Amino acid sequence: MLNYKRYRRNPVIHYPEREWVNKEIQKAPIWCSVDLRDGNQALIDPMVVSEKIELFQYMVKMGFKEIEVGFPAASQIEYDFLRELIERKLIPDDVVVQVLTQCREELIDRTFESIKGCKKAIVHIYNSTSVLQREVVFKMNKEQIKQIAIDGTRMVKERAKNFDGEIILEYSPESFTGTEPEYALEVCEAVLKEWGASKDNKVIINLPSTVEMTTPNVYADIIEWESKHFKDRESVILSVHPHNDRGTGVAATELALLAGADRVEGTLFGNGERTGNVDILTVAYNMFSQGIDPELDISRVNEIIEIYERLVKMPVHPRHPYAGKLVFTAFSGSHQDAINKGIKAMKESKSEYWQVPYLPIDPADIGREYEPIVRINSQSGKGGVAFIMDTYFGYKLPKGMHKEFSNVIQAISEKQGEVSPEEIMDAFTASYLDKKEPYHFKKLRVEDFEGEKREEFDTTVFVDYTDHGVAKSFEASGNGPIDAVKRGLIAELGYDIKILDYEEHALQAGSNSKAAAYIHLLDIDSGRVTYGVGESSNITRASVRAIFSALNRLFGDK
Repeated sequence: MLNYKRYRRNPVIHYPEREWVNKEIQKAPIWCSVDLRDGNQALIDPMVVSEKIELFQYMVKMGFKEIEVGFPAASQIEYDFLRELIERKLIPDDVVVQVLTQCREELIDRTFESIKGCKKAIVHIYNSTSVLQREVVFKMNKEQIKQIAIDGTRMVKERAKNFDGEIILEYSPESFTGTEPEYALEVCEAVLKEWGASKDNKVIINLPSTVEMTTPNVYADIIEWESKHFKDRESVILSVHPHNDRGTGVAATELALLAGADRVEGTLFGNGERTGNVDILTVAYNMFSQGIDPELDISRVNEIIEIYERLVKMPVHPRHPYAGKLVFTAFSGSHQDAINKGIKAMKESKSEYWQVPYLPIDPADIGREYEPIVRINSQSGKGGVAFIMDTYFGYKLPKGMHKEFSNVIQAISEKQGEVSPEEIMDAFTASYLDKKEPYHFKKLRVEDFEGEKREEFDTTVFVDYTDHGVAKSFEASGNGPIDAVKRGLIAELGYDIKILDYEEHALQAGSNSKAAAYIHLLDIDSGRVTYGVGESSNITRASVRAIFSALNRLFGDK
């Protein structure tokens, strides 16, 4: 039996005065990418210097203004990487690099050595403050833990005085979600006081969900509580660094922004220790889908995926929000039908706003225009097949024909799984356009007597065809070419047929375009019905071919 009694609920704060529940996200936060540190340390095969440089430059291209480049005091590769960025002048003036270090003198010295020559840097110090880490790992009391943070701040402050560039301090009470809120505030206030933080000399206070321990609303409560209880909120840039242990990193981030966070640290696609960091791209795309400028260039998702998978050597899940190969794909018949109708309605209304069922954003807006929205398998319905025929090949199948042709594709998909657009077109060709046996239409001549006084009909047709390979012909009259051909076939072959419906359309623009014609044909004796399809540069020939196509579908097995 699952021993759930081994676990207990994490405490929540009593905070009925919360205000974040009535707010909406209005703008993008300050983004800080930690792919090169938090994301890199989580890799089975960490990036080498050249790969780090390529990813750094791509982050700059995307628009990140703050990028954590690593833990240079603890890793020679990260030290060498940072030195190369500085010495090769690869850091743009509007981009700030961030370096992480523990609050130990030798590590802080090495950190300042690594950033020598840098115009501006964020020095990010941290120490763990949680109840569990205090008692189990460090075996220290609250005052001793707080003193570590104060001493680390003082060491950074002293070295910053002799540093040629600008130093911004960032402090993280690591394992913040396991720390009493009042104590976390006490430690952060001690850091702010030691640094001499002010409106003009802000400190980044980063409150990480180092381990996600409860629901996102509790994290938001604590963030808002901390934000409102700083003695001088204007001296603080309030940052969050959510992880995803409970699978709610994105939700926790969004609620933290409602609760007052100014800044978000995260990674592309959520790569990071354990279940990962918050996925910055998902948060940014969520903002975009609500009409908010994410202030990152996320318009080329396929390019982002290629860079990420090649350098990080981890795949993006096919169902990953926005980026997964299948997220803008519908297999379900009802979904396909709704998408088909939604896109059609968008075109007809010429609305400036995107509104299509099941598609929160236009895939084309993020570079997914060349990927199929509708894909066909055994779960798909008639609307999806019709969508493929229209979107890919220009055949606007009559509504009554949707189910008939989808049954053809359903039979294929049940045998092999997914059916590609090309396979659908091949089946359409075989089932309708190339349905030329046993009756194969060859040639047509039409004499139109419109305006002349005739007893019954105003059109006569002369048709050449083959019947089971034998050349034959007939002459017949009727009210137009289609009626005349139908009457001739009834007289020639003895079938009692009736045309129930007829539709036609151009397949492509231009004077040399082909037309497609659809005939819905009934065998009165058996009650069977089917569609036939014909195409030609001449609409009359296309219609006659459609009649023969339907005839062969009805009687080809006799």
